[in-house]
Amino acid sequence: MIMDGTEVAKQVSPEMERTAAQRARARAKAAMWDLNVAVFLFAILAVLIILVSQEIKIEVMAPVAVLGLAMGWLMGWRKGKQAYQRFYDDELSRLELELKKMVEETIEEQVQKALRERWR
Repeated sequence: MIMDGTEVAKQVSPEMERTAAQRARARAKAAMWDLNVAVFLFAILAVLIILVSQEIKIEVMAPVAVLGLAMGWLMGWRKGKQAYQRFYDDELSRLELELKKMVEETIEEQVQKALRERWR
């Protein structure tokens, strides 16, 4: 009995889905803080340093700092959310391929065993 892709996909257990979700979550957390977010936060720091050197009051600098940090966090969160879905799909397809390969190897072993018994 040879299984096609849909039958293999149905055999992906909830445990395998949890594993894929955990791996995807870990990869997405690492991808959240990429170079773009770091450069943006560095630019906010530079603006704050310029404001300090111009002796601007704290009432002006504090909202700039809070807004900059909030925007940096929002950028990272959005990027992580997008990366999570992509990584989850990748991990799930990789697990499905591994399962399909295991099923094919099992079928091949069964055929070889049946041939050996037949030739005896």
